[in-house]
Amino acid sequence: MANAVVREESSDAVQDRMFEQFARVGKATGNKQRLKLIELLAQTDRTVEALSRQSGLSVANVSQHLQRLREAGLVEASKKGLYVRYRLAGPEVFELIRVIRRVAESRSAELERIVRTYMTDPSELEPLTRSELLERIRDGSAVVIDVRPADEYRAGHIAGAVSVQLAEIDMRIADAWNGKEVVAYCRGPYCLLGYRAVELLRKSGRKARRLAEGFPEWMAAGLPVESSPEPTSSK
Repeated sequence: MANAVVREESSDAVQDRMFEQFARVGKATGNKQRLKLIELLAQTDRTVEALSRQSGLSVANVSQHLQRLREAGLVEASKKGLYVRYRLAGPEVFELIRVIRRVAESRSAELERIVRTYMTDPSELEPLTRSELLERIRDGSAVVIDVRPADEYRAGHIAGAVSVQLAEIDMRIADAWNGKEVVAYCRGPYCLLGYRAVELLRKSGRKARRLAEGFPEWMAAGLPVESSPEPTSSK
């Protein structure tokens, strides 16, 4: 019976129904706050309360955005204990965000202006690629620091990376780092934490660079990752 219904519909009608679903996904991602939430969920699964703290949005606002993302099939939820935790529905969701980002990089003059104004230092060396960092990790010539929040580090990080918060950099720079390049990474290519960490390290006289991308891109490439045995917060 279902096949008969499909055959009775015109090709245009069937295409319209399919494009309606494509548009549904596009509409769900056509909001800057939802894109921010997706980037946060690409680091680790979270509760509404945790997403609220990290994004700066109210709990009610986060809940509304998550509902739109769930309706489009982009996030999933499961209850663990007293809390409902949200996660990306699959790796293709993060890949969609990467595609959006690449299109904006090649087509948005405003994005180029923002990057040039706030994220480019004429004296800065080119950021390291994933393959370059992997080579440095293997030969032991670099110290890798993860400057994301501690719960994100515990959930998963580049194998061998050390968790260092920006406020701790001055205290955590040890003599053992002397002679080694320090490579900082965070959530992604536009995460300002990585830029700030490199700035602070260089002011202290250390050799420092940042990873061109972030942890989700490293994990998506199938490169070595690990998690901490320390328990994460219930929220």
